[in-house]
Parts: sequence; structure tokens; C-alpha cells
Amino acid sequence: MNSNAVVNAPALWRHMLIDQAPDAHKYQHGSVLVWSGPPLATGAARLAATAALRAGAGLVTLAGETAALMVHAAHVTAIMLKRADGPAGLATLLEDSRYNAVILGPAIGVGAHTCELVAVAMAARRACVLDADALTSFAGKARQLADLIAVNGYPVVLTPHDGEFQKLMGAQLEQSDVGGDQAAWRMDRASEAAAFFGATLVLKGSRTIIAATDGRLAVNDNAPPWLATAGSGDVLSGIIGGMLAQGMPGFEAACAGVWLHGLAGQIAGRGMIADDLALAVSKAVARLHGDPALLG
Repeated sequence: MNSNAVVNAPALWRHMLIDQAPDAHKYQHGSVLVWSGPPLATGAARLAATAALRAGAGLVTLAGETAALMVHAAHVTAIMLKRADGPAGLATLLEDSRYNAVILGPAIGVGAHTCELVAVAMAARRACVLDADALTSFAGKARQLADLIAVNGYPVVLTPHDGEFQKLMGAQLEQSDVGGDQAAWRMDRASEAAAFFGATLVLKGSRTIIAATDGRLAVNDNAPPWLATAGSGDVLSGIIGGMLAQGMPGFEAACAGVWLHGLAGQIAGRGMIADDLALAVSKAVARLHGDPALLG
């Protein structure tokens, strides 16, 4: 293990959890905006939104085109729906300062349109999780993404798996020095990328690596193998977004999110699907806070 790396555990970030005051209202627990994919690709954003709400955000909103929202409306009750057409619509929504965290990426499509959405979120200066299509849209354009992040000033968390990471970094990522120590290589590259982007980097895998911009590294070891299922990463994005909305710094929010994701997988059990995982987030949070209820 890299000499800077530690095992990800609550002792690393528990002190940054935000206590929920008995007289607090929902906006004091944070408000997350999740951008939706088109009508036939709404599930990923819905998983992220559900996880963000169950992670403790006071309010979560799914935003996107009307046809997509009609699909969401058949599935959600506690999650808000807001029509927004393209980057201009996102910019209008983010004029409301109560949206203090944004999740972009899950199944929203790859291309210039998504790059524009990311640019809008960065210019609006919000805590942000960039995942999936929001990363692949910048394949080979890492410097462009880093420049956009630099104008934000709020925590940004990038959550690629190895394939997305290599597409994003392109020619900047050389594998000739991997040798026999793949784990050490992943830690070194994650740390370099976090510094390059000025963002917390979550390099997903069986042992997910969380890298801070200041060189801190954490390696997660509580994830069961059945987390390798479609939609699992969308749930992770949602948990991290929920933690950011509650005011946690980027590195601590990412570490907490990855650890809770692993615990939720343990609770959901072998044979789970991502829907089960999203539902188990509440139980994972309860266990983290020492609440024995709802842990059956």
C-alpha cells in the first residue's frame, strides 16, 4: 500500500458528519439536484436521487425534459421533479441557491451537450459529483475538465471506474510502468489525477481508492463482490451527493459515501440489484449512527 494511504473507516471522517438539529428544516439538510437522462434512460438518475435522499439530504430534485419527468413521476413520491431543457434550463434552476449539490452523469448521454451541462454546473459554483457520461464526455479532454473545475471553488468529486478513468485521461495515462503492482499503480494514478483536476477522485473497483487534492489517500475494503452490478455506481454517486449537500468536504464526503455504499451492499445481501442497494442506504446510515432500528 502507498505510504500515504489509510484504510477507509468512519474514524477517518466521522468528525465531519453534520448533526441534524432537532429544529432544522429540510433545506438545512441540503438540497441535491440530479440531472435526468432521456425517457428510455431514466433509471440511473432515479437510483442516484433515491440514494441521495436516503443518505440524509433534506430535499432531492430530478430535473430534465418533460418526457423523462413523466417516467419518473410513475416511480417516485418523495423526490421532486423540475422541468429543465438543456444547459440553459439547468442554469435557470441553479439560480436558486438552495440547490447546493449537483449530480451529473448517470445515463445523461455522451457528447458536447453533456460537456455544456458540466460547464454550467461549475460556473454556478456548486458542490458536484461527476460520474459516468459526465466523465466519458471529456474523454481525452482532461485539461478542459480541469479548467472548468478550477472556476468552481466548491467540492467536486469524480467517480470513474478504471475504464472511464483511462478514457478520461487518454494519452496522459501511461501504463508501461504498471509492472506487477497494479494496486500501487492505481493509487499513484488516482493521487496524480486528484491533484491535476483539483477534485477528489474516487477510482472505483473491488478496492476503491479515494484520493484528495492534498495527497491524502484512502483505500476501501468493506465492499462485497455482489456490488459489481448494473446501477451500483449510480447509487454511490447519490450517496456522495447527499453527503456533499449536508456540508461535508469533498474527500470526507467521498470516503463516507464509499464506506456506506459497501455497508449497504452487505445489508442488501447476495443477489441484490441496484434497487435493493438504494433502499439499503437508509439502513447503512442508521447503523453508522448507532441506531439499531430498521436493520433487520
